[in-house]
Amino acid sequence: MSESSKNDRRDFLRKGALGVTLAACGQLLFSCSNPQGGEEVVETGDTVKMLTPEGELVEIDKAHLKHVHKTKKTTPQEAREGFPDKKFVMVIDLARCTNARKCVIACQKFHHLPPEQEFLSIKLMQDNPNSSPYWFPKNCYHCDNPPCVKVCPVDATYKRQDGVVLVDADRCIGCKFCMTACPYSTRIFNWSENKELPVDLDTHHSSPEASIPAQAGTVAKCDFCPDLVRMGRLPECVAACPNGAFYFGDQNEDIVTNGSETVRFSQLLKDRAGYRYGEELGTEPRVYYLPPDNRIMPVESGFENLPEEIAERYKDVKLK
Repeated sequence: MSESSKNDRRDFLRKGALGVTLAACGQLLFSCSNPQGGEEVVETGDTVKMLTPEGELVEIDKAHLKHVHKTKKTTPQEAREGFPDKKFVMVIDLARCTNARKCVIACQKFHHLPPEQEFLSIKLMQDNPNSSPYWFPKNCYHCDNPPCVKVCPVDATYKRQDGVVLVDADRCIGCKFCMTACPYSTRIFNWSENKELPVDLDTHHSSPEASIPAQAGTVAKCDFCPDLVRMGRLPECVAACPNGAFYFGDQNEDIVTNGSETVRFSQLLKDRAGYRYGEELGTEPRVYYLPPDNRIMPVESGFENLPEEIAERYKDVKLK
């Protein structure tokens, strides 16, 4: 083999390996430079191995990685109707939640949310004074009988045939009727534009499905990441959870997965006594919970390495 052929083959393998590495890391853009504006990157201590464009294997802190994802362009009709013959559902195993907050961080990055805004929040719950507290992830429940849809005067909030409830920011007038009607308080109001535009903004298509930066004066919420689902990927919270607490799937096929294990949806609810939060409200949520029995970690572990302002949220629940 000639030297030129060897170089070409080496270059091909190097670029191919780089592409595989990026895909395996969730289509992340590698960058060792500071973000725009010269803001210092705060390293997390959580590292990942990657290949540089020169073919060198390096280990870097995940704080230097930025999301780059390309969304499939959808028509307004597709965004309104959703996936035919699908009925998406989520199951959250409370026994596996340790308040690692990886789900929250991944959701915020993917949806370009500032730190003070959360589509997914982790509550510290205690059902009665004699019981032990437990961690409780709470997102939009994508109800089958959604009060938010009924009160929207401009059809900005709507329910799709696949079970997903979305908000069309181009229609939203910011009246907040939906926020008032939601009994779970899972919606946020965008008071201002996102000043830090993502590096991959040019790959986004304006659609209620797409995780584009928020428009000022509109309402937003958890959307089940339908743009990822359309590409055959799991929602960010599901993929990011280190304990496999989140399951996502199709109720029509009776299958849900947390990325590492795939189980029958109906059997999981029967075996673990699955329930829906606020069942008595008649909203028919599409998010189910598995009771926090036989927890993998004590609830106290959820306070480790928490920023002070976040730990302050849980001061009213006393640990035993």
